[in-house]
Amino acid sequence: MEMRGGREVRDCLEAHGVRGEIRTFGESTHNAALAARELGVELGQIANTILLLVDGAPVVVVISGDQRIDFKKVKALRKGKKVRLAGPDDVVAHTGFAVGAVSPVALPEGVPIYLDSSLLRYETIYPAAGETNNMFETTPGELLSLSGAAEADLAR
Repeated sequence: MEMRGGREVRDCLEAHGVRGEIRTFGESTHNAALAARELGVELGQIANTILLLVDGAPVVVVISGDQRIDFKKVKALRKGKKVRLAGPDDVVAHTGFAVGAVSPVALPEGVPIYLDSSLLRYETIYPAAGETNNMFETTPGELLSLSGAAEADLAR
């Protein structure tokens, strides 16, 4: 798969008429704690985009940075037998993004995306924007629309 990054995220945002700023940092924001510290926001406002493999098929879950995914809920939702966290090679192969840079927008067609309801606690959330040191500001409703995600309760 061709690599994706900030340019693809910017193009996706612009194609949807979103003029939101992509913020780039001098330090890495590849995990929720680092991102929250750089942005000066609550850990829960960071929208982690996580690739899982359900019976080998890719599934993306976008979840609040202060929550963890309940694999049993994902297995039930997808009617699968085995759920596992994707490894770095799987992440690149199925999303085109590097680990720590996966954005919930500009993903390849056909990858199911779920937005965990934990993010609905916040008016403003911050997902990755295609690089390990950038993020963009959005709302849960806007992110649902931009990503084509379905809302689901997938947190432990």
